[in-house]
Amino acid sequence: MKQKSVAIVGAAETTELGVIPETSQIQLHGDAAINAMRDSGLKPSDIDGVATAGESPVAIAHYLGITPTWVDGTAVGGCSFMLHVRHAAAAINEGLCSTVLITHGESGRSMVGRSRFAPAPASLQGQFESPYGPAGPPTMFTVPVLRYMEEYGLTEEQLAMVAVVQREWAGYNPRASFRDPITVDDVLNSRMIAYPFHLLECCLVTDGGGALILVSQERAKDFPQKPVYVLGTGESVETPMVSQMEDFTSSKAFRVSGKKAFDEAGITHADVDHLMIYDAFAHLPIYGLEDLGFVKRGEGGPFIAEGNTRPGGKLPLNTNGGGLSYMHSGMYGMYALQESVRQMRGTAPAQVPDAQISVSHGVGGMFAASGTIIMSNEAP
Repeated sequence: MKQKSVAIVGAAETTELGVIPETSQIQLHGDAAINAMRDSGLKPSDIDGVATAGESPVAIAHYLGITPTWVDGTAVGGCSFMLHVRHAAAAINEGLCSTVLITHGESGRSMVGRSRFAPAPASLQGQFESPYGPAGPPTMFTVPVLRYMEEYGLTEEQLAMVAVVQREWAGYNPRASFRDPITVDDVLNSRMIAYPFHLLECCLVTDGGGALILVSQERAKDFPQKPVYVLGTGESVETPMVSQMEDFTSSKAFRVSGKKAFDEAGITHADVDHLMIYDAFAHLPIYGLEDLGFVKRGEGGPFIAEGNTRPGGKLPLNTNGGGLSYMHSGMYGMYALQESVRQMRGTAPAQVPDAQISVSHGVGGMFAASGTIIMSNEAP
């Protein structure tokens, strides 16, 4: 993809976030899409590309009255929307479509019309992991983090600091689910879910969604909002089974996706003003900082514990409050992208002063997949 060849000109989340029992999952997609179209001044007849996960792009296009010339139903978990941005950029550059709508909506808390995600008995997970007793993501994500703690000496207190810092950022965000400050002791005294994860180190379970609209850079300034340019993109996958990771202390998909995005953008880590790393559980920002190359292996926990990512720190991270305190309806990647867009527009509740480059990095499954998007508010 050419540098700065596409731009995000519409971005919005659902009208409400949190607990929305009166709204079904497809309605959440629709609400987010309408809000993004209103943000960009577009209508359904202007859209000719549709991408989504959690629902079929066919269903979304029909529901919104769109007849697209390009669709993408890539579904690799929570980072699917990062991959959609990448695929949309390629499609626009190739002339397959001109205006792409990416939607997300999940009734994760209220379970109204929600799609079910369970491994089929004949799948690899169904045959080789499920029989051994894992009970959802908290129990599976403990496998790599316990190895990481053993090899690098990550302490429970350092892991808890991830949640503490996320809550600090959430305190600035009026739409965050939880805003009251917490301490390391609060985290460690919260209910144990699956060692080493306490309740406050596990993601929220909420309802909500978001949507993005992308066009070519040539059209970017024709819209009411400040355009946000896509500088670099990356994607990769490793394994559907967390037990089969090449290295429990590092994600191959993170490393490949991140390097591809940085190489494509032509930037260095010192150029990054703002960072979003998917934080379904407290260990993910630690892995992300290391696998993206911001710090060396084993240094992610101390880096966060020392205050480098908190408000006023040298690398603002997860400035919306993250999946631990802001929102997590199941597939969090869209919310990370939304915050990167807000930061680049200069409209974030906890705005990073003079931020010009943002990196939004996501995970899918239990380190199964990854997507990385690098954005800028600088015109080409």
